[in-house]
Amino acid sequence: MKRTTSGSPQALLDTEAALHDLFVRGQAGDAAAYRDFLVRLAAHLRGFLGRRLFGWPDDVEDLVQECLIAMHNQRHTYQSDQPLTAWVHAIARYKVIDLLRAKGSREARHVPLDDELEVFAGSAIEASDARRDLGGLLAGLPDRHRLPIVHVKLEGLSIAEAARKTGMSESAVKVGIHRGLKALMLKIRETR
Repeated sequence: MKRTTSGSPQALLDTEAALHDLFVRGQAGDAAAYRDFLVRLAAHLRGFLGRRLFGWPDDVEDLVQECLIAMHNQRHTYQSDQPLTAWVHAIARYKVIDLLRAKGSREARHVPLDDELEVFAGSAIEASDARRDLGGLLAGLPDRHRLPIVHVKLEGLSIAEAARKTGMSESAVKVGIHRGLKALMLKIRETR
């Protein structure tokens, strides 16, 4: 028996002959031959597509499944006097083109963001400035207004937790927040 490598001309002829035989028998109603055809064709397509989509193994497997479905749905278009692998590869190439188009349009919508961009540097500086400004504004408030705002609005504590932490009643915390925010708004208006 002659050994062949998978990419040799003889191996390609053997693959063509085996797939063609199984496909034609499957078309004639031999369910076992058709099932065997699909299994062998899937393996053949994984190799064919894997060489073209190296680095995208998930896409290769998805494409194999799409090709098998397309070939099953279009099996009536195959002309039995033509090479089966040429028909198979034509369908697979169309599926690859569809995938690349879809990836290209998705990638075009994504702009890579670089943490070094001036936009991010500016926002970090602005956030720092805002914290400093807020700290200055809060420092001008009496404790009965400042502490409830800091604990509830900035630290995220509940009214009850802020009351326990400050020793104030819950209603006093609520009043302190309300009056403190009102005083802050007046100060901000004055600085404009």
